[in-house]
Amino acid sequence: MRWDGQRAGNDPQQALPGLDGLVRSVRSPEFQGITFHEVRARSVLNRVPGQSVVPFSWTVNPYRGCSHSCVYCLSGDTPILMADGRTKPLSAVRVGDEIYGTETRGARRHYVRTTVLAHWRTRKPAYRVELADGTRLVAGGDHRFLSDRGWKHVSGGENRPHLTAGARVMSTGGFPAPPERNEAYVRGYLHGTDGLLDDHGRKGFLAGVFDTAGTYAEGTLRLHATDPETTEAICLALKHLGFSAAIEDSGVRVLGGLGEHLRFLHTVAPEEARKLALDGAPVDASLEVRAVTSLGVELPMFDITTGTGDFIADGVVSHNCFARNTHTYLDFDSGADFDSQVVVKVNAAEVLASQLRRPSWRGEHVAMGTNTDPYQRAEGRYQLMPGIIRAFAEHGTPFSILTKGTTLSRDLPLLSSVSAEVDVGLGVSIAVLDRELHSSVEPGTPSPQARLELVRRIRDAGLPCGVMIAPVLPGLTDSDEHLDALLAAVADAGATSATVLALHLRPGAREWYAQWLAREFPALVPRYRKIYGRGSYAHASYRRTLAARVGPLLRRYGFGREDEASHRVPEPREAEPAPRAEQMRLL
Repeated sequence: MRWDGQRAGNDPQQALPGLDGLVRSVRSPEFQGITFHEVRARSVLNRVPGQSVVPFSWTVNPYRGCSHSCVYCLSGDTPILMADGRTKPLSAVRVGDEIYGTETRGARRHYVRTTVLAHWRTRKPAYRVELADGTRLVAGGDHRFLSDRGWKHVSGGENRPHLTAGARVMSTGGFPAPPERNEAYVRGYLHGTDGLLDDHGRKGFLAGVFDTAGTYAEGTLRLHATDPETTEAICLALKHLGFSAAIEDSGVRVLGGLGEHLRFLHTVAPEEARKLALDGAPVDASLEVRAVTSLGVELPMFDITTGTGDFIADGVVSHNCFARNTHTYLDFDSGADFDSQVVVKVNAAEVLASQLRRPSWRGEHVAMGTNTDPYQRAEGRYQLMPGIIRAFAEHGTPFSILTKGTTLSRDLPLLSSVSAEVDVGLGVSIAVLDRELHSSVEPGTPSPQARLELVRRIRDAGLPCGVMIAPVLPGLTDSDEHLDALLAAVADAGATSATVLALHLRPGAREWYAQWLAREFPALVPRYRKIYGRGSYAHASYRRTLAARVGPLLRRYGFGREDEASHRVPEPREAEPAPRAEQMRLL
């Protein structure tokens, strides 16, 4: 890869005139959709604010932003189901448009109206997803569609769930192109049975009937007729266009369920499309995936953010991009920038060594991985951590690293060597064992199984390794059964300590998580309001209850505090009661 040849150039969206110390901005095919802003930092050793509850005073973050996260996108000509029942190409969708998404009610998903909150364009390597009904969707490899077994990416990687031939995606069937409103169509619409000259006329005729005498209620589409001649004309027109129908006392009923009803709507294009409202209809139809093929080219693509976190793309329930508001301190937006605009402190090791040489430095513990992951994917390219580790060792500074990234395996020989000179704490964060839940809440990160293997490698290298079972998600991963299974797996991997921490919803992460929770598990929203309504930390009563249940499990697997190793990642102190604050907005 010719990294030096990938400068971002004069793209106004990448211009960062206010970013202090900017050397260059680069893109690379290895990290599609991500721009790396290389800076020469003046300081990398940061003091933790005094009001923080963490037990360490200093931290180092060689990266700002994170390349763990994935980016979703679809071809611009993909038809999107709008709230009026019609379709619009994804490229033409705009912020504020009303479209259809889905939400979970009880054990089932249902179609609901939602609003487009953001819309943007990018370029991605393209994949074609072919379905059994002939639908073809062009998408990026990180895009996710809803299958009958949960959300799945278009292409594989990091052992993440992805589509393969034979899988089934939740789909009503592809959306047909709208009819040409030519003279024959208009004649059929205006003159009824006198205009049935060809398929254009038949489409116009059926559109006119639906507008004047059509109904859609409780999943039933009817075209009412008052005389046998009109009833027969309706049936013949439907048959010519490939629809099945049943004659009733009041007219004709179009058979086939929601998929056929949408096909009727898009095939004939009535003016009163809003009659066919999908609100509350269950998402229960699926189509088989015939093939997923890399097109071998990079194409312009688009994505949106919606209120429900998803949308309907050519009949298929499609995940949209979600983001966290953690980049606003650099004047990046609070959407995709956290994932797509990564600041790299290329001189981090050099500056750190200079700061550690100062007479005022007292050799206090320094924690890494407390804000952004130092072993995110970009570390494989920039290799900043070896120099940082050597700087700590040469200046007698104890340090700890908390990571989700398996890139740490590369530096195990170095970490093992310097552990003889300074205290080294290594920790791996694992929140959940379930692959489907993991892919939903932590997309783009190594799988739980890959992280457990990382724990084994650290222990095989002769180094202690703590595991942060964090964040524990109330109502999702805080059951005795889940915690027991996770602690058993952590113990089996050889971890020397384990710490269980409840979810902490700092501003930015709180808004992202609230949107995700309302979309995926709306029944839990009232519980989260109760637990987190007054601040970022879980209420003290919840933390006490969690600790009481976790204590026996920790002792069962040898993680009681009396058995903990001295080399471990520092654990956060018990948080003080959260101060009064604005009510958390969970919707």
